[in-house]
Amino acid sequence: MATEAKYSIVQEVGRGSYGVVYEAIVNQTRSKVAVKRMHCNVPENVELALQEFWALQSIQRQHENVIQLEECILQNGQVFQPISHRYRKSDSHLLLIETCLKGRRCMDPKSACFLWFVMEFCDGGNMNEYLLSRSPDAQLNNSFMRQLSSAVAFLHRNQIVHRDLKSDNILISHRRGSPVVKVADFGLSKVCQGKGNVNQHRFSSACGSNFYMAPEVWEGHYTAKADIFALGIIFWAMVERITFRDGDTEKELLGTYICQGKELIPLGEALLENPNMKLQIPLKNKKSMPDDLCKLLHDMLAFNPKERLDAFQLEVRIRQISYGKKRQRSVS
Repeated sequence: MATEAKYSIVQEVGRGSYGVVYEAIVNQTRSKVAVKRMHCNVPENVELALQEFWALQSIQRQHENVIQLEECILQNGQVFQPISHRYRKSDSHLLLIETCLKGRRCMDPKSACFLWFVMEFCDGGNMNEYLLSRSPDAQLNNSFMRQLSSAVAFLHRNQIVHRDLKSDNILISHRRGSPVVKVADFGLSKVCQGKGNVNQHRFSSACGSNFYMAPEVWEGHYTAKADIFALGIIFWAMVERITFRDGDTEKELLGTYICQGKELIPLGEALLENPNMKLQIPLKNKKSMPDDLCKLLHDMLAFNPKERLDAFQLEVRIRQISYGKKRQRSVS
């Protein structure tokens, strides 16, 4: 990929609308990395690439449950220019913006312009595939909920709002035999300016995946608490193994929804239409969920963001629930 052949591509492991992810080898150490290539041929793709770059580059210290960026490389034609590295920050992101947003060559389809993100390799695939290939396990679910709440609290402390949390964007890595979750895919994220409370920042561009979007995101006026709503969808679906089939890919995905006849309505959209709607938690089996977890999910999925937990409150609450702990007693 680079002039010195620093990396060797092994195989493609994922493909989306805006990029391709490869498994690669660092030639010098023979260690595995994941390499994400984003084509900067149109302004929309450039914006997504820059959002991911800004988010991963802005984190001052690493968190075990957030994907780690090793370096970022700008390819312009046959020229590969490293613009960031894990151990040193570079001001040359200004050159990136200049080249990708204003440079004519990047808008020329004959001239290849890509951003390559070199990240840690996760050997367990994404959380959606990982959980659906295994039998339900309360202790594993509890571990994932703790890890994810810690990761989102870390991001919010660092003024980063993810805005596209879903099980497909959470990767699994194995360390000492225990699965570790990694929040990934920061293409729709926002890095908030200033050092105030991240929940005071307002966003107006509705984005994300429909089945995970909070009611206020559908309206186009929301805060970082939209991430908590998305986590609530993930947690509820994970505990009860609630799935739906994606209309575009026909892929089975973990997620909750409201049924209207044969039509599946995203929970956030349904709440926007009927703010007084009472959520049926648990949906399947009362014995699958203790009362304190039911209360937690209700507080994460509150229609009014002011009544919803923030990431820091969630991080504390998630450690207090009885679900998934040893000697757990089911509540009938």
